[in-house]
Amino acid sequence: MRELIEKLDRIGELEKTEYIQLLKHMTKEEEAYLHELAVKKAEEYYKKEIYIRGLIEFTNYCKNDCYYCGIRRSNPNAARYRLTKKEILECCEEGYGLGFRTFVLQGGEDGYYTDDELEGIIMAMKESYPDCAITLSIGERSYEAYLRFYQAGADRYLLRHETANEEHYGRLHPERLLLKNRKECLYHLKEIGYEVGCGFMVGSPYQTMENIVEDLLFIKELSPQMVGIGPFISHKDTPFKDFENGSVELTLNLISILRLMLPNILIPATTSLGTLDGKGREKGILAGANVLMPNLSPVSVRKKYMLYDNKICTGDEAAECRQCLNRRVEAIGYKIVSARGDCKPLSPNEKGDE
Repeated sequence: MRELIEKLDRIGELEKTEYIQLLKHMTKEEEAYLHELAVKKAEEYYKKEIYIRGLIEFTNYCKNDCYYCGIRRSNPNAARYRLTKKEILECCEEGYGLGFRTFVLQGGEDGYYTDDELEGIIMAMKESYPDCAITLSIGERSYEAYLRFYQAGADRYLLRHETANEEHYGRLHPERLLLKNRKECLYHLKEIGYEVGCGFMVGSPYQTMENIVEDLLFIKELSPQMVGIGPFISHKDTPFKDFENGSVELTLNLISILRLMLPNILIPATTSLGTLDGKGREKGILAGANVLMPNLSPVSVRKKYMLYDNKICTGDEAAECRQCLNRRVEAIGYKIVSARGDCKPLSPNEKGDE
């Protein structure tokens, strides 16, 4: 396996069969070697600096009924809420004072927020904080809507593809949701000029190792600026409530593989990692991740944005969360920086055929 790890480090990709071999047969020593190379690669671009994004979960209404998600439309136990523009700007104000220079506006696919409404929110955020990046994570929209939001001041867009395999996608979503549309949205976002993020759940129901490799191949083809992956965690009010959670170890190995595949990308150490493992976010950084996304939402609504069970940090004030992360990151030899944290350009020797 060591030869495959070194090949991946050298050229940034493997054959499909080689990825499967690597993922299935690594020893603990080989996993440690993989993490070591990934961290070295991350440090070439980002030193020992960790970027933070202020997450504002502004609505937990959603028109979709994805089988894994706690805020799915048909969950009668979800306590629904929406934040006003004023409340969103108050979150930004607090976050700015704490050193955040990226705000992530995340929510379910909620038709209450029309394109006009969202455009107004984005413009108000950009006007108030012109030195900050705005990331949207609001699902599938039309090309025209994406273009409007970009022109209003949005810089980045996160849209997890969830799985690159059509059959698997169909087992995670109702019939009307199509992988083809999801992928099309990602290519539209790239075309418009956003910094684009995709990603998937590790260990989602019915996922095979072959599915994961298809995800890696799709991500390499898309060549996004951000990739967010985290272990699947079940939610008690979904059809997947009895499925096992995903593996922290496999997630960490995949973070390292992604770092070697696309050395300059932004990779978050996700909240789901921290939920399944008390040191999960630190382990994510020590596997090649370089972003953390603490919550800036009002404490009064945090427990209501419950995509999965037992989510951490739902009661913390933003300031105490920031201080806690500082301590955790410093304890492993890194530092959180107050910066927009844009994706660095690839170095010439790693551009290859791009």
